[in-house]
Amino acid sequence: MEAEHSELEKMLSAQWFDPTAAQLRALREQARLACARYNAHPSKGNLKHITRLFQSKGRQVAIEPGFQCDYGTQVFLGENVFINFNCVLLDSAPILIGDHVLLGPDVHIYTVDHPREVQLRRQGLCVAKPVVIESDAWIGAGAKILPGVTIGEGAIVGANALVRHDVPAFTTFY
Repeated sequence: MEAEHSELEKMLSAQWFDPTAAQLRALREQARLACARYNAHPSKGNLKHITRLFQSKGRQVAIEPGFQCDYGTQVFLGENVFINFNCVLLDSAPILIGDHVLLGPDVHIYTVDHPREVQLRRQGLCVAKPVVIESDAWIGAGAKILPGVTIGEGAIVGANALVRHDVPAFTTFY
């Protein structure tokens, strides 16, 4: 049991970790069940199953059906956040979303990454880096945000953009 706990600690401290550890699998299953319950019957009551997982959630948060997350436990939502249909948040590291942020449909936010070296990849290891979306940002439909990226305050990420680097405040990225 101690080794499984250490995989969670490794994940949370941005070290290489084994995602197949029993404790991590159980946490992902808990998140999948909460998402499935909400997605099958979207209602305020069922949304609570998802938002209970989150580290924090501001007032007036709206999440449309089709929502998926890895754990939910590393999600921090500000005030007045709108998450449109079919969004995916892979939250092995923190995903910090500021106030008045809009996520278009099919936005994917990834904090988890895999090694570039074949031998490490064969071991099945992963590493996670936080993603930050500052207040008043708008992420267009189908955008993919990769690990370690910060989207600056008031920035706009265009539809279907692949965001591999930070986007400065009050700029538009396509």
